[in-house]
Amino acid sequence: MTKRKDYISWDEYFMGIAELSAKRSKDPTTQVGACIVGDNNHILSLGYNGMPTGCNDDHMPWSRDGEMLKTKYPFVCHAELNAILNNGGNNLYGARIYTTLFPCNECAKAIIQCGIKSIIYKSDKYSQSDSVIAAKHMFDLSGVEYKKYIPSNQTICISL
Repeated sequence: MTKRKDYISWDEYFMGIAELSAKRSKDPTTQVGACIVGDNNHILSLGYNGMPTGCNDDHMPWSRDGEMLKTKYPFVCHAELNAILNNGGNNLYGARIYTTLFPCNECAKAIIQCGIKSIIYKSDKYSQSDSVIAAKHMFDLSGVEYKKYIPSNQTICISL
């Protein structure tokens, strides 16, 4: 008997975990997940976009429009930053991060500063925004590589 041949790739595995992490987000419009992985394909940390620890989700704004302090934007912690902050003291130097949405400029700074060297992203739907343009500029200058995840279109159903 030989080993099975229809197993998923590392990229499929880690992006799948990032997608599953995104399902924890309470954000009604945008759910983002991130998975940080070391050289040995061990998961170092996970994150999703949400309110900071201790801030009750039910007492925080989730709107996209209106007065700044009545929107989610000054409060929500992005998936990539949450994954970095949740890492439990692991050294992230040389790691790669799988994220369901291309990082913003603020997350880009954190990614660069902690030493993550590679980003694999699923969506770049805000590619024309100043935030993403700035992030890509910083990644290019600092040598952080980024590449689009190419889905295999394989469907895996998980019953919870």
